[in-house]
Amino acid sequence: MQPIVQQTNSEATMSPKISTKQDTKTALLETGIEIMLEKGYSNTGIQEVLSKIGVPKGSFYHYFDSKEDFALQIINYFDGFHTATLLRTLRNPDATPLERLRIYCRNGIEKVSSAQCRRGCLIGNLSQEMADQSEVLREALSLVMQKWRDLFAACIEEGQKAGEIRSDCSAHDLAEIYLSGWEGAIMRAKITKRIDPMNIFMEVTLEHLLKG
Repeated sequence: MQPIVQQTNSEATMSPKISTKQDTKTALLETGIEIMLEKGYSNTGIQEVLSKIGVPKGSFYHYFDSKEDFALQIINYFDGFHTATLLRTLRNPDATPLERLRIYCRNGIEKVSSAQCRRGCLIGNLSQEMADQSEVLREALSLVMQKWRDLFAACIEEGQKAGEIRSDCSAHDLAEIYLSGWEGAIMRAKITKRIDPMNIFMEVTLEHLLKG
């Protein structure tokens, strides 16, 4: 889910000291991300989130209508950080389009490895867990994935125009394969507790599937 990117504020350890109302909401969201990455939506308890940062239950319902609304806002919050990272990587003027895709993979592999292959991608995790449980969350997760795919497609299209990436398939279709394969490789890394599936994905996809 997560999005896989370099560590952001949304994945940092939260401080129990909260000074403003906005800090309280941010702390709730970031703590929710941490716990959902570890346990998923169903096994994340509101009281656990509150206890971790030391705020009363009323604070939660001041910002969120329900647990589902909490998860929805977490998805949007996480997406904001991840999309910003995607844009920096996929529009990096100092690297070619194919190199940008490799940088993205390497950053993701480093992050998954540093977490001992335990957490994965928040958006991918929730997509697998909640697609058949909540239409509201399913739709939100689908829109996030579509946006990420379109960012990859733009990068791939740029590489096609430069002759670096194959042009016998549409950029949209190649981006769909790329994103689906990447998320699958992250899932496999979680299952095997090894980063090998992600390394294999990077080499095969970039050197054989996409390379022009």
